[in-house]
Amino acid sequence: MNGPEKLPSKAPEDKVSPTAAPTERFDEILLRLRGVVEKLETGNLVLEDSLKFFEEGIALCRKGASILDAAERKVEVLLSGPAANPRTEPFDASPNDAD
Repeated sequence: MNGPEKLPSKAPEDKVSPTAAPTERFDEILLRLRGVVEKLETGNLVLEDSLKFFEEGIALCRKGASILDAAERKVEVLLSGPAANPRTEPFDASPNDAD
């Protein structure tokens, strides 16, 4: 019978916890998040598993956002002038738009 996919229980290293290693890299988090999204997009999960993956995805998003916020603060400090007034510079991701 082709019912909803029942996933085996996850190994401890797959779980997201608030006490996870602070040295976890942004690209690793993003890779794990992509995996979670792929699993959710299949639509073959039972509700309980979908909720677990959704919860994991939210935790990964928050962790990634925290890393990005810290990087932004560091850039602001690096760009601060001699008067210690941090300034921000707009990031232009598409240099061809200036034409």
